Amino acid sequence: MSRLSVALLGCGGIAARHAGAVAALSDEMQLVAGCGRDLGRTEAFMAEHGGSAFVDLDRMIDAARPDLLIATLPPYCRGGEIERAAAAGVHLLVEKPIALAQADADAMVEAVEQAGVVAAIGFMYRFGDGVRRWRALETGPVGLYAGAYHCNALHAHWWRERARSGGQMLEQVIHQIDLIRHLVGEPDSVVARFANLFHHHVPGYDIEDVSAILFGWDDGRIATLNASNIAVPGVWHKEWSIYAEAMTGRFTSWNDAVLTPTRRTGESETIVGTSDPFVVQLADVAAAIRARRAPSVPLREGAATLRLALAARRAAETREQIRLGDGA
Repeated sequence: MSRLSVALLGCGGIAARHAGAVAALSDEMQLVAGCGRDLGRTEAFMAEHGGSAFVDLDRMIDAARPDLLIATLPPYCRGGEIERAAAAGVHLLVEKPIALAQADADAMVEAVEQAGVVAAIGFMYRFGDGVRRWRALETGPVGLYAGAYHCNALHAHWWRERARSGGQMLEQVIHQIDLIRHLVGEPDSVVARFANLFHHHVPGYDIEDVSAILFGWDDGRIATLNASNIAVPGVWHKEWSIYAEAMTGRFTSWNDAVLTPTRRTGESETIVGTSDPFVVQLADVAAAIRARRAPSVPLREGAATLRLALAARRAAETREQIRLGDGA
């Protein structure tokens, strides 16, 4: 079978990770084009990774005829591009968050599903070796999830502005919010707090730099997340622990975990994974395209996880408990 042709929409830092994943799967696919707002920067990016440079999405689709479009545009830049690509019959892998507003996310999902293309959301944590191993085991029901996400960087200017990034909850912590849905289930309520304690002097920085979220289930299950942008410079510290009826998991990354039986005596299993989740995720999308099936993490999952992230942010803004459900 011929290789899939792949194009990028957005040619920034995260696009390089996806370009690397395409290269790692070179027997199955090839990068043929990339589209960015700045032609010079896009040409430099494509010269490094291979393929033609464009500044117009529709022109790129017409000229390059990609089978798959990997959309890495920041969420504030999205204005119908995903829908246009789907309408043209192009399959999709979309970086998170899917959107900054629930109505936009739901409309995007509806348009893509009506077009009948394969469309996935970029929640690559689900594809880590540690996470996949946990899912394969008989752990019993999960009672408690405790996660953390800490860094110390100013990132891009758009990341610091709530109107353009949605804040740290939507732009970074959303990965673990998705893991909670994936590993624990859909919660019934959320309370949260956040503040900008140490960056209010930085021009344009109006997002939180400390936060905490508590998701609750009516049957008693609990999930907590704490996050900051005031930790060790240059280090992204991400960890989570899961306490289930028959197993405890302590994760230091998507690949690395210690899994310990708790209902009976038994030795811990240490997972030291080597998989690149960007590659595993992309291979799943390619397999879905070839088999004409849904991907493991369809775009609709991006809208569902966004709903929880937005509810957590609203709970922090109002300092009230938010009941979750179709109207949350």
